[in-house]
Amino acid sequence: MSQKQLKEAFISNLNGTSLLEISAGLSLAPLCLLCRGLLLILYYLHHGKPVSSRKYSLLLDFLVLVSPLLFSCTVLSPIIFFMPVILAAFCAGIFSKIYSQRKREARAPFGQIVKEFQKTYLDPEYIPAVTVFRVYVNVLTSISILAVDFPQYPRRYAKAETYGTGVMDLGVGAFIFGNALVCPEVRQKSYMTQPRFSNLARQMFSVWPLISLGVGRLLSVKSIEYHEHTSEYGVHWNFFFTLAFVRLAASVLLAIFPKHKAWLVALALAVLYQLLLSTTSLKVFILHGSDGRDSRLGFLDANREGLLSLLGYLAIYLASVQVGLWLLQRRASVRGWLEALRGLALAVLVLFVLLQLCQACTEPVSRRVANLPFCTWVLAHCLLLLSLFVLTDLTLVFTKLLVKGSSVPCCWKVVQPPDSSKKHGMGAVPVGREDKLSRLCLISAINKNQLLFFLLANVMTGAVNILIDTIHSKAAFTLCILHLYMFFNCLIMYVLHARNIVLKFW
Repeated sequence: MSQKQLKEAFISNLNGTSLLEISAGLSLAPLCLLCRGLLLILYYLHHGKPVSSRKYSLLLDFLVLVSPLLFSCTVLSPIIFFMPVILAAFCAGIFSKIYSQRKREARAPFGQIVKEFQKTYLDPEYIPAVTVFRVYVNVLTSISILAVDFPQYPRRYAKAETYGTGVMDLGVGAFIFGNALVCPEVRQKSYMTQPRFSNLARQMFSVWPLISLGVGRLLSVKSIEYHEHTSEYGVHWNFFFTLAFVRLAASVLLAIFPKHKAWLVALALAVLYQLLLSTTSLKVFILHGSDGRDSRLGFLDANREGLLSLLGYLAIYLASVQVGLWLLQRRASVRGWLEALRGLALAVLVLFVLLQLCQACTEPVSRRVANLPFCTWVLAHCLLLLSLFVLTDLTLVFTKLLVKGSSVPCCWKVVQPPDSSKKHGMGAVPVGREDKLSRLCLISAINKNQLLFFLLANVMTGAVNILIDTIHSKAAFTLCILHLYMFFNCLIMYVLHARNIVLKFW
């Protein structure tokens, strides 16, 4: 077999892993975020000032926010169920140290602290969990697209061939979910003041970079005979095209139907598509081609997975728009967000129950056809991850109240109560140094140039695969390559952010 055939076989015919293992892995990112925040608060407690060095800030962020995820999906994957426990215990130890030292300074009863916490007002214009969710999906995807070509990355984490739940299968759906959370229809800035179809024209223009990247990837892959998994999207299709066309189709539907009914449109679309899969020969066509022998004749047949799975991804996108609209409802206090967190937990529970029912009544999860169980699974796990990030942010807000003057970048800003602000003729005023610290934050840096980060990850993944025999790499070499690859990408984002450069030209 040629090197190309070996690499294609290495990522083919896989079956995924369990929902429990994916849930355990998802909990690592919020725990890393919590650990980073607690360490910054502890540093402030000891030194009376935040970390001011850009060099040390980048090093801390990379070692705490990114490096544990690299280890967890490679050499530490056999103990993935123990890692959340270890990280949680470490966070608990840091919190205990902060709380005990704070009590010596001001001995307030714990109950009084909790009451003060519940009454705390937060900046209603910024929801850090959404930003962190989108950044971490990008980071995890960037890690996986290169790590999957190394033997240390468990095969069960890679994309399943037909049925199954791999970590990378979830990453595809999570990317769609994250994009929908911040789409123009959710942000409502120009959407409310301009005609609906005027916004549609703007959306058509805004997706041209994705289409250009899709064409660029197609030409580069074909020209250098780069290894590819044809059953993922087809012969010519790729994920950039999927992102672009889902955004366009969603904009059309949201221009026709009321956006606050997006969940109904999503449900109708997902159910109708599943009925077509179950009652017609559509599923056989997607899995086996027009002649039943995996033919690739004609554009539709050659790209059947990518084209027909658009219906499932569109359903995920529309449902995610509804989630974004719900999240942006004005909640001024911690108490309001605790109630929202209970709502998210209930939604996660309901979706996991529906997932079991869907699989029992129809078929297992399949990213390849983007069926109803796949849509339900993606929404359930994305809401679970989003809930964990909200919980992390609230925990950091509570800890910041223990240490007055401390601040954590990409965390909720504590603001003055609206009543007290009105007395001075002004709106809610942020308390703390979050704005200055955001320039020292890797999450803010990646968030400013997310598409560039993803593009660089794809380009560097291709370069590494061309230059290195990844399949036969040893563990130490694999870890070095993955760390260099992620650090270089993060460093570029960090430098651009420090210079306030945003490479967005559409």
